[in-house]
Amino acid sequence: MKMLRAAADWWFTPMPDARVRVFRVVIYLFVVYDVLFIHNIAANHAHTGELYRPLEIAELLSLPQPTPVLITAVQWTLIASCLLSAAGWFPRVSGTIAFLAYFEWCIMSFSYGKVDHDRIALLVALAVLPTVGRALAADRTLSAAAGWALRCVQVAVIATYFLSAFAKFRFGGFDWANGATLVRAVFRRSTVFSEWMLDVPWVLHAGQWAILLMELSAPVIFLVALRWRYAMVGMFVAFHIATYMVITIVFLPHTICLVLAFLPTEKLVWWARDRFAALRGGRTGTAPPPGGAAAGAAPSASPSAPAAAAPAEGG
Repeated sequence: MKMLRAAADWWFTPMPDARVRVFRVVIYLFVVYDVLFIHNIAANHAHTGELYRPLEIAELLSLPQPTPVLITAVQWTLIASCLLSAAGWFPRVSGTIAFLAYFEWCIMSFSYGKVDHDRIALLVALAVLPTVGRALAADRTLSAAAGWALRCVQVAVIATYFLSAFAKFRFGGFDWANGATLVRAVFRRSTVFSEWMLDVPWVLHAGQWAILLMELSAPVIFLVALRWRYAMVGMFVAFHIATYMVITIVFLPHTICLVLAFLPTEKLVWWARDRFAALRGGRTGTAPPPGGAAAGAAPSASPSAPAAAAPAEGG
């Protein structure tokens, strides 16, 4: 029972509702940009049915083969539901529709030959965000619902790293780390930052081992203190920046989920709102009293006070 209670406490650690609000706005707007400009494989292949090879899950769910009409319908349903969700309108309904539409969009796109594992955390985020319901950026309370949603995304992000290392061992063994994996990648996608590495092969060899060690050690992020957790997030972000600079591969949706789920983005929103309130008060000649309460008013109890008083995890 103690282990179950500890596990429940970990999964449902109260976190700021405001972080979910920031997460929701950025993620839903990114999905709109994604299906229009980045991940639009299905739309580009709408008239090439002979290239379609359905994923196993598409066959399991008996999903129809994409047609131009179906692809267009899914695309614009997804865009509309994401915009509603980003605006905070009917977040449970619109968010659920957005998840189902993006899930179908990914299945259709991946059935044309390339499965992108950098969208695992994004799919998880779309699945859990509707469970939080309405969340306001100015809300400084904490809730178990926000904690559960953010924790699910955190686990998905870290599992992507760890399972990526597992896949490397499964399909390549130690040859992945000791072979010419990065040499081949640099040959195919070299940049001005990586061409010199072909003349110093030990750098690429060491890089392969560094990648494996980083991915295998990723779960440690849940065991370290908060400041070290932020440092590990910075390390992961630096890794993705370096990957883009060296071989022009970017894991953008994964990186966005990493940053938004682990870092206290809500503090930036609160700081900006406080600064705006202070500037506004300075212009009118009347600075707002501490806490935003009217002068002389007695403090009132907030119905969300118990949640705000609960222990929180900053990341």
